Amino acid sequence: MHAFRQAVEARDSTAIEALLADDVVFTSPVAFQPYPGKPITAAILRGALRVFENFHYVREIGAEGAGDHALVFEATVGGKDVTGCDFLHVNDAGLIDDIMVMVRPLSAAHALADAMNAQFDQIKREALA
Repeated sequence: MHAFRQAVEARDSTAIEALLADDVVFTSPVAFQPYPGKPITAAILRGALRVFENFHYVREIGAEGAGDHALVFEATVGGKDVTGCDFLHVNDAGLIDDIMVMVRPLSAAHALADAMNAQFDQIKREALA
C-alpha cells in the first residue's frame, strides 16, 4: 500500500505533509490553475480532509517502487456521492512532486467546488502560517 494512501486513510495530515516534496504541484479537479509548493498543497489536502465524508480508497494502481500511482476513491461531499482518483508522481527522493485529482460525476464536482471554496480562506491562512 502506498504511504500516501495510508496517511490519508488515517487522516494524518502531518504524515501526508511529510510525503510531499517542497516543489510539489497540486492540480485540482475544480480549479483552473495548478497550485505549486508544499505549503499550499498541504493546506489544500487538509481542507479536503475536512470536506470529504466517508472517504475511502477502493483501488490502487501502480507497481511498488514505480514513480506513478493512481488511487481510486469514493466519498460524499455536500450529500453527493463522489468517485475520484488521486494521480501521484514520486520523485527520485521518494517524495510526491505531483498530485492531480479528478472526480465524477459533474454534480459531485460542483459540490466539491462549493465545499472547497468555503474552506479557501482558511486554506490560504494555513499555507501562509
